[in-house]
Amino acid sequence: MTATTVPKAPGLKLPVNLILGAVLVALVIGAAALSLLWTPHDYTAMNVRNKFAAPDATFWLGTDQLGRDLVSQLMVGARNSMAVALAAVLLGGSIGTALGLLAAAIGGWVEDLVMRIADIGFAFPALLFAIMLAAVFGPSLTNAVLAIAFINIPVFARVSRAAANQIWTREYVAAARAAGLNRFAISRDHILPNIAAPVIVQATIEFAVAILAEAALSYLGLGAQPPSPTWGRMLSEAQTLMYQAPQLAIYPGLCIVIAVMGFGLLGDGLRDVTDPRLVRER
Repeated sequence: MTATTVPKAPGLKLPVNLILGAVLVALVIGAAALSLLWTPHDYTAMNVRNKFAAPDATFWLGTDQLGRDLVSQLMVGARNSMAVALAAVLLGGSIGTALGLLAAAIGGWVEDLVMRIADIGFAFPALLFAIMLAAVFGPSLTNAVLAIAFINIPVFARVSRAAANQIWTREYVAAARAAGLNRFAISRDHILPNIAAPVIVQATIEFAVAILAEAALSYLGLGAQPPSPTWGRMLSEAQTLMYQAPQLAIYPGLCIVIAVMGFGLLGDGLRDVTDPRLVRER
């Protein structure tokens, strides 16, 4: 009597970029969350006698030109970057997805109008919009959020409209229309849940863009204002001290690279997992 071998079911193999991205994002989010409860030192405390202190048991990464602890500033900077990115992506994503759903549901001239407005949004840089807001209302974290959200709207409008147009051709949508549901109810109950995956993937990628945009705006003085630290402003303050204390630019620069790379890899990994065509290829 021969023993029969039962074939093992293939397990789910997660892409390397998804795992690496998730680890990097967890580090950034963990530092940001921890800064709400604890930092090694008061990030606003200045002690000029300790300026440019070398890393030791008291100041783990040393201090800046005003004697402020670098680790504490980097942690609070992570919190500010995450807050701006989250608010901007949620605001821009919500408005853009709603516009994309509206365009796909109604079609015709409404769809053309929404897409032309999206084209105008693509042609209007966030930096220019932030400068305009700062000129009218003054530089602030809120204006930075609005400027970054503005550039996210056309991105989400295009992604959601393209995904929704594919769902509108499905048989279950035709059945829902035959049952008497109007287009807005169908968009809410059938279209939106089925386009959630590409929208979430795009939101993850836009997080990386938002972090980079926030750093650029802060570098120019258009983001959060002192004494609240941001990675971009830390780079701006360190540019005149590159030869004297290059670490003041290296540390926030590395934080920006880690955050942007983490969300970029996470978005690519989620796309690889959720895209049926890529799943079949694997």
